[in-house]
Amino acid sequence: MRNTIRKGFIAALLGKDPSLIRKTTLIPTELRKESEDDKLGILDVLIEMEDGTKMNMEMQVAYFEYWINRVLYYISKVYSGQIKTGDPYDALKPCIHVSILDFIHFPQDTKCCRKIAFCDTENGKQYTDLMEIYILELKKLPAEDQNEAGIIRWMRFLGGKSRKEFEHMAKKDKYIEEAYNELKRLSLDEQKRMEYELRQKAVRDYNTQIKSAEKRGEKRGIETGRHEALKQVVGHMLDDGKSENEISSLIGCEPDEVIRLAEEWKKENNIIS
Repeated sequence: MRNTIRKGFIAALLGKDPSLIRKTTLIPTELRKESEDDKLGILDVLIEMEDGTKMNMEMQVAYFEYWINRVLYYISKVYSGQIKTGDPYDALKPCIHVSILDFIHFPQDTKCCRKIAFCDTENGKQYTDLMEIYILELKKLPAEDQNEAGIIRWMRFLGGKSRKEFEHMAKKDKYIEEAYNELKRLSLDEQKRMEYELRQKAVRDYNTQIKSAEKRGEKRGIETGRHEALKQVVGHMLDDGKSENEISSLIGCEPDEVIRLAEEWKKENNIIS
């Protein structure tokens, strides 16, 4: 994500003039571990603004049952990771987490963008701005308004599904135009990106299904969850034109298992081999 694009997105999110965000720096995304037993945290994008504010942004396409836990884990690690033993607490700068979700996280309303902060539960007054969370739900975007601007415009771009939609949005905002140009550049290496994302999706789907089954305490559900997760992964890869041998290599399953899963998926989706 180039500096110009970061400035445009952050300005829209925070409701500021892009010219006031003079500098953003992309910093390493591996969170420092306190000990060898600590879980290693990896963020999609971690940015430091000119005033020292840290902002991490993650985009999640598939439903993630433990998303709240994940968000709190990462923002707390970013916040506490700013100082070392002996450093004064006034060295801690604000941290902002941005979740860009392509699934419904708050089903009780139609609000697509919200800011969450520490508040007094009685009067609603914000206690501190040292930790803030922004949740953007792409599935809740309202019908397009010709006069819309700010973060809604960015959300529509991020939720775009076709070249025509991207080009349409790029004409409305110079920062989004820059983002679209970057997207086109990245698409030149589409094959490598797709293979990486497929591997990551296979891991995410598998782990989420297993965790869900374990939570319910159903031994049979664990095996069923694994089977269904892998079947969906195989199906998506077949849709993307992958051969069964390629799929076997990508997700680390035996060829015979991939063939069985592929046959089940084709049968369920009425696809003739």
